[in-house]
Amino acid sequence: MDQRSILKSPLISEKSLLSAQFNKYTFVVERKANKKEIAAAVKNIFGVDVISVRTSIIKGRTKKALKTRQTVKTMPYKKAIVEIKQGQKIDLFDTGTSEGEKK
Repeated sequence: MDQRSILKSPLISEKSLLSAQFNKYTFVVERKANKKEIAAAVKNIFGVDVISVRTSIIKGRTKKALKTRQTVKTMPYKKAIVEIKQGQKIDLFDTGTSEGEKK
């Protein structure tokens, strides 16, 4: 499997941005990829040392959407939480503000 096709996209949410402060980054990954392939892909693409990988499959769900309240089904996907070595970071999850700054 190609390393670029294993990592589909970063999963950006409030919870994932908070965990990025503790060197844990969340990605949407290929459903057939295992933990070793995910760790190798993150290491080769971002150049960081991976400590651990945790994966889970998120079920698809139905929700009401649009003005007509049509039922829409979301597709299931696999999520990987990757913990990297202390002192390293992935710039995709950088919020641009430090802990001491106030707006």
